[in-house]
Amino acid sequence: MKKPAQRATKPGAGRSRRTNALVLCGLALFTVYSVAPVWWLLVSVTKNQRDLLHSNGLWFGDGFHLVDNLRQVFRYNDGIFFRWMLNSLLYAGVGALVCTVIAISAGYALSRFQFFGRGVALGAVIGSFLIPYAMLTLPLYLLFSRIGLVNSVWAVLIPSFVSPFSVYLAKVYVDGAIPVELIEAARIDGAGEVRIFLQIVLRMMTTGGATVFLLAFVQNWNQFFLPLTMLRGEEQWTLSLGLFAWNAKRDEAEIDLSALVLTGSLLSIVPLAVFMVAMQRYWRTGVTLGSLK
Repeated sequence: MKKPAQRATKPGAGRSRRTNALVLCGLALFTVYSVAPVWWLLVSVTKNQRDLLHSNGLWFGDGFHLVDNLRQVFRYNDGIFFRWMLNSLLYAGVGALVCTVIAISAGYALSRFQFFGRGVALGAVIGSFLIPYAMLTLPLYLLFSRIGLVNSVWAVLIPSFVSPFSVYLAKVYVDGAIPVELIEAARIDGAGEVRIFLQIVLRMMTTGGATVFLLAFVQNWNQFFLPLTMLRGEEQWTLSLGLFAWNAKRDEAEIDLSALVLTGSLLSIVPLAVFMVAMQRYWRTGVTLGSLK
């Protein structure tokens, strides 16, 4: 009787399995590394000052003090936390909206128009978003102090209107989403450039524009150095700046502010989480669209 033929093993199959195992292990470690701080924050907001100091940092304490911590955050200093959240929504929302309009306009011009200095302008845009934003804080402060806008809402809003990275991202989206033939056909039909931009480009850039808006919103929501430099009165502070101030004066306050800082930090994440979930269908397809050309 003939022996059954043995199934041939493809060369490199063992190496492929080892590579997959290493990749899975790396992804698992990265997941733990990313989720562990969030878990620590969720656990910490349920503790009082005693449990924060004497209990396991990654597990719950003896009691559940989340409601008490929330009540203290909302009542401390006449509810200044609500004012900070409204300020953050104003700076992030209005700044991101205007930034998106400017970015789409500039990105469309760089993508579909031929003009003298186009390459230099594109190079300047790319070089600009490679500069760390913290390095621009002092020049911006000197500029706004000259025109008398320091310690005002405009000192934070105006710099957030312009984002070189958003301009470049919008250009990439225009390259991949708007065919040149469509623009040429609209011009042949007699449509002006303003009408083409408003009725064709903006409608076709809904997904890309939502992605640009989302990234600008998150960046403005988390900005710290600009409000720290420009704003003086706590009535105009953002959430990040207010929580930093609470953390800095923990030893000077009559009550310990550790639980308030942690609870406020958790509450500051909630609007971003809701915003990300609400717009996930836009930014998922937007990221894919931006990668194609």
